[in-house]
This record gives sequence, C-alpha cells and structure tokens, in this order.
Amino acid sequence: MKFYIVDAFTETTFGGNPAGVVILPEGSDFPSDETMVKTAAELRYSETAFIRRLNQKEFQIRYFTPAAEVELCGHATIGSFCALLYGGYIEDNCTYMNHTLSGDLNIAVKDGFVLMDMAEPVKINEISDPAALEELYRIMGLSYEEQKSRGVNLLPQMISTGLPDIMMPVATQADLAAIAPDFPALSKLSERYEVVGVHAFTLDGEGDAVKTTCHVRNFAPLYDIDEEAATGTSNGALTYYGYLNGFVADGDDCRFVQGEAMNRPSVILSHLDVDCSAGGCEEGAARPCFIQVGGSGVVLAEGEIHI
Repeated sequence: MKFYIVDAFTETTFGGNPAGVVILPEGSDFPSDETMVKTAAELRYSETAFIRRLNQKEFQIRYFTPAAEVELCGHATIGSFCALLYGGYIEDNCTYMNHTLSGDLNIAVKDGFVLMDMAEPVKINEISDPAALEELYRIMGLSYEEQKSRGVNLLPQMISTGLPDIMMPVATQADLAAIAPDFPALSKLSERYEVVGVHAFTLDGEGDAVKTTCHVRNFAPLYDIDEEAATGTSNGALTYYGYLNGFVADGDDCRFVQGEAMNRPSVILSHLDVDCSAGGCEEGAARPCFIQVGGSGVVLAEGEIHI
C-alpha cells in the first residue's frame, strides 16, 4: 500500500497539520479496523486516512487516530486529495465525491487548492449553567468569571459539521495562548458531553497583517490528541457558530489561524452560504446552511507500507 505524509492547511513544509494518507491498491477492500488503528499508531500522526477508490470520480475514505476511528477529519481530507493529486491518481481542476461515515461530501480541486463540503451544520447544545461554565474554563486553565469581565459575552456551544466540538470563546490572543488544559479532566468532560474536544477561539485580531476571523486552538485528548495544529471540521463548526452568534454572515469567507502555540502555523479557510429558497432566512435563522472548508497541502514523504 502506498502512503504519504502530507502537511495540510499550509504551503510550507513543517507548517500546518501533518496527516498520514494510505492509498489502497486498486480493487482491494479496507484492512481490519485493528490493522488500521495500529497503522495510525505506527505513523504517529493525529489522523491517518485510508483511501479506497470506487471509480474515477468517487472515493471512500476512513479516518483513524492512534486510538480509534472517527467519522471525518478535515485536515486528513485536505491531505488525502493533495496526495492523490501529487501521485497522479486524480486531475487538477476537477470535482470528486468523498464517501465518509459522516456522509457523502463533494471535493473541489482547483489549482492545487482543495475545497471540501462539510456535513450539515448542527447546534447540539450550549453550556449556560454558571457551575458548568466555570468547570469548563477551569479545566482549560482559565477562569470564566475573568473571561466574562474581559468582555466574553458568548456562551460555549456544541456544534458539529461532521464531528461535535465545544466552541469556547476567550477574550484575547494572550488568553488563548495561556490555555493549559488538565488533559485527563478534559477527556472525562468530552466523554460526558459526547464531543471530540474543545475548540477555543478569540475574535481578537489585533496586530494581524491579514484580516482574520478568529485565532483558534483545538484540544482532543479523549482521542489521544492533546492539541492539533489545524482542524477543518472544527473550523467548519466555528463558521456555523459565528453565523448563529452574529459574527459570520451569509456569503462570508472566513480565515482561521491555528497551530501558533505548536510552532506549526496553519491557515484554514471557510465559506458560508445560506439557502433562502425555502424561506425562513430571517435574522438569526439557524438553517439551511452550507459550509465549505479549504486549504493547501505539501507532501513531505512517501513510501510503501507492507501489511
């Protein structure tokens, strides 16, 4: 089986978020789940994508962390189609279908840039109880009351565009950098809330040379990922959170900067469209929304896996 290591959501080697990509031989089926988990653990990246080609335009991709299978992974999808393009499996400036456990997603490849559809955005719940708010922020190494006094007036919400995460607002980039989670406690909290992890963000863009929607950090220790340098699904979810909370509008292009605390700066782009054809698009309406997330990727290594 052919494998690639791809830095996704970057145009520079050693930037972005690295993913393993394994391309199955033509006509073969997926290995056992145990084999794919062990392969992901051996490659030691947060996610490894296993790609099975169905026909010229359709692929089935399954995603594995070193601990378990997940339904969807944004950066591993970007990495997958960058690897497929690099290896000559697909052509540039074409559209493809990606069949995942999270649904069937269109993938557009244009001039080496990969743009992927997110699953239908869903707001699952929000955290509003004072004790629960303080618990969340305390586990993340902050104080909710302090954040509130510094201007945080948005509530954390569980949002999914394929994978559920807690969107957690903080006041400033300095507060974002100061996050130091209690990882065992965060794993238990994530399990209790039935989410992958916490996607912390700030709207503070002071000093940015380029307009940025949010600076973000992502933590998912429940899946053996203490911190991740770029997360497509989470920033897709944050795009929807922004729409629900008034800082992202219909037709907006968003820019998320992630990975700074890991010295792997990443830029994740997203686009939001609201379908008003069926009505119900008054201010504050939650649906129907369509979100795309995109980025570039750089192939770092390639080789053969013998399993």
